[in-house]
Amino acid sequence: MRYFIGNWKMFGVPSSLSILKKINNYVKKEKNNKNYKIIITPPYTLIESFSKFFKKKSIMIGSQNCYHKDPFSSDTGSVSSHMVKKLGAQFVIIGHSDNRKEGDTDTILKQKVEFALKNNLKVIFCIGENKMQKQKKQTFQTLKRQIIKVLDKKFTKNNIIVAYEPIWSIGTGKLPQPNDLLKTVKFIKKTLGQVFKSIKPNAVLYGGSVDGYSVNLYKNLQIIDGFLIGGASKSSKKFIDIIKNYYR
Repeated sequence: MRYFIGNWKMFGVPSSLSILKKINNYVKKEKNNKNYKIIITPPYTLIESFSKFFKKKSIMIGSQNCYHKDPFSSDTGSVSSHMVKKLGAQFVIIGHSDNRKEGDTDTILKQKVEFALKNNLKVIFCIGENKMQKQKKQTFQTLKRQIIKVLDKKFTKNNIIVAYEPIWSIGTGKLPQPNDLLKTVKFIKKTLGQVFKSIKPNAVLYGGSVDGYSVNLYKNLQIIDGFLIGGASKSSKKFIDIIKNYYR
């Protein structure tokens, strides 16, 4: 199974549903549609309406984040995993570099994952090294720390997808070399196997300047289970081109 996950970030109004309708129409006619899942994570404001529209359709809806307390607290402006689940979300992104930069510590992230799983959400857990860590050849050390500090063997393994997003690549157009990415994803899967005491690894996605070109570059790396897509997911044409290029 392959995953194509769109992270809309701070984008989208009710009329943006038209973007997803075009993607859904394409998927319905596409011959490989049984081989992949499409998940879109719009802002909180659109989760409920999008979830209702796409119920029993080709696109699943997730949340870009959730709060680390559950289910209710006195934290103004915060949205818990319990709340996004009630809105219809099936997935939640946790640990994105944007949120880590804003103060999400390993302790906070672990609480988020725990409550998300408790509320029957599937977790898309993001990890990645920054430019300095890459230059100092600390990629594996950084990724291992991010995994073992947050993920716990008691968590429901099958409800956790890991997305490797090298921070130095996000939005820059710079991409890992295929052989380097192969080694990195192998390391991530090995580390996950150690955490969960399992020989069957979790799905691991790639994210970071994902577009039709990068998907074409990496499509032969069968160890990659899909892609977490940022800017390109806001355009139905670009998102569809990613799927086309992967299966071409």
